[in-house]
Amino acid sequence: QVQLVESGGGLVQPGGSLRLSCAASGSIFSINVMGWYRQAPGKERELVATITSDDSTNYGDSVKGRFTISRENAKNTVSLQMNSLKPEDTAVYYCIGTAYGFNYWGRGTQVTVSS
Repeated sequence: QVQLVESGGGLVQPGGSLRLSCAASGSIFSINVMGWYRQAPGKERELVATITSDDSTNYGDSVKGRFTISRENAKNTVSLQMNSLKPEDTAVYYCIGTAYGFNYWGRGTQVTVSS
């Protein structure tokens, strides 16, 4: 079992920045991919970014060049630096961890971009 807890969401003005963090606990040795998805009201959950155990990254098209994912294996955390935020980035952001082909999800953290 893997438990994931997100932190760092909140309200920010357009053009601003936020940093999300996700702490993993439990069978963390089995996690090979961690990342972030988001879901806006009335929309499907979509990929934001993922990072593998060897630091290979993948980004959704809408966040490329603005968001950066990083991983601290020693601290069992994954972070998402979000810059140049837009109102359309408003969503609940979920941390994901994949172990042995099974996806574990955090409960999510709200990010609201509004003036």
